[in-house]
Amino acid sequence: MASAPTPYEGFDLQFIGGKWCPGSSGEAQADVNPYDGKTLVTIVLGDTDDVDAAYEAAAAGQAEWAASSPSIRAGVLNRAGEIIDARHDELVEWSIAEAGSTRIKAEIEVDSTRAVTSEAASYPYRMSGEIMASDIPDKENRVYRSALGVVTVISPWNFPLNLTQRSVAPALAVGNAVVIKPASDTPVTGGLLLAKIFEEAGLPAGVLSVVAGRGSVIGDYVVSHPVPKFISFTGSTAVGRRLGALATGGDHLKRVALELGGNSPLVVLDDADVDQAVDMAVIGRFLHSGQICMSTNRIVVDKNLIDEFTEKFVARAAGLPVGDPADPATVIGPIINKSQFDSVLDKIAKAKAQGATVALDGDPVGRVIPPHVFTHVDPTADIVLEESFGPIVPIIGAEDEEDALRLANASRYGLSSAVCGADLDRAVRFAQRVDAGMTHVNDMTVQDEQNMPFGGEKNSGIGRFNGHWVLDEMTRVHWVSVQHEPRRYPF
Repeated sequence: MASAPTPYEGFDLQFIGGKWCPGSSGEAQADVNPYDGKTLVTIVLGDTDDVDAAYEAAAAGQAEWAASSPSIRAGVLNRAGEIIDARHDELVEWSIAEAGSTRIKAEIEVDSTRAVTSEAASYPYRMSGEIMASDIPDKENRVYRSALGVVTVISPWNFPLNLTQRSVAPALAVGNAVVIKPASDTPVTGGLLLAKIFEEAGLPAGVLSVVAGRGSVIGDYVVSHPVPKFISFTGSTAVGRRLGALATGGDHLKRVALELGGNSPLVVLDDADVDQAVDMAVIGRFLHSGQICMSTNRIVVDKNLIDEFTEKFVARAAGLPVGDPADPATVIGPIINKSQFDSVLDKIAKAKAQGATVALDGDPVGRVIPPHVFTHVDPTADIVLEESFGPIVPIIGAEDEEDALRLANASRYGLSSAVCGADLDRAVRFAQRVDAGMTHVNDMTVQDEQNMPFGGEKNSGIGRFNGHWVLDEMTRVHWVSVQHEPRRYPF
């Protein structure tokens, strides 16, 4: 059996133009474990000078990388996948320590990262063009597909390794260069680990850079900079709206893909299997302590099942293990930072003040908040209308199927959703009427498969990730016509 590789180190540095170097700001920031507060690494942060250097290196190296053969680009992606396999346990431990992931969630994230890397390795051979017909005699219409150039990836803190690689891997596979700006809470899992992986995989210097810096210093700058052609952002709707405006409203118009907030409903129809619905709701809400954009944010239950569902759901939620995310049994771990922790407590207080009945609660220990369940909730209450990034959930009664649909669609968001029902044809018809980018019948709201289109409607974002949909996002098409014989013009 092969021995485990030597763990990566040197995460106190930036990765810019193929070199590991301290950030130019001179400001040191501690990267801490959200559960116990211990410092994992102290990073000297990057500033706009580092962003300039990263983009300069990316622009210089991109054309040669794009001109390399499909086998070379696919080979780098395949080697990156092999490295992820070899370092699986190391990546899991980093996810637990830096992102506060439970071991269950960390394993899911690393496996998803591996899957999206494998899918991306096929993209160099899927860069297909077309030859199209023309009404003009002796004309041939060709449509070529090519890389965009330089892509910027601004990644989140909740699933940092996977949600960064979801954009980085396909961007590299089709011939783009990439600059990553990871979230301040997860600079290692959100960027620096991937830099190590791709460096080990043999990616040419300059094609990938990671600049870890404060959003207030470099966040807008990486978007408005003249070099990148495409901005991939995963995060809050408020920040995404601003960055989208910067990308499309400045002197350098850019493409954007924005995966933003969610308020995912789970609808339990009157013919649902209640036990199945409870299973879907428990994992859909409490995986990673509810800190997932697709998390089941509200549960809509037909009035004929609501009492049975509530009793069983509350009992299951009350029994979930809470505490240290490194413990394999733990389901509810820490909230990522104090700001998010305070936000969750504020939402709990507002739910109580607005008249919701507390069916389950408990006192926080450190930054770990136990499950909170609310019933008899007004559909216009904040806890229903707004995204809650924590282990809290309202249960809302519906008069019938049409009322359930109305409640499901009564949101500014439209990312994921789910419906539980015994009559599959009926459930699918219901799913097709939900105003969301994704709806899952008899399964939880938290779904992400590397070959399926991931994205939302309304305030949940623009664009699609995964499969050939992200291939379209990461490339451009170029119409080249060829007139084989001289054409007769009207004058």
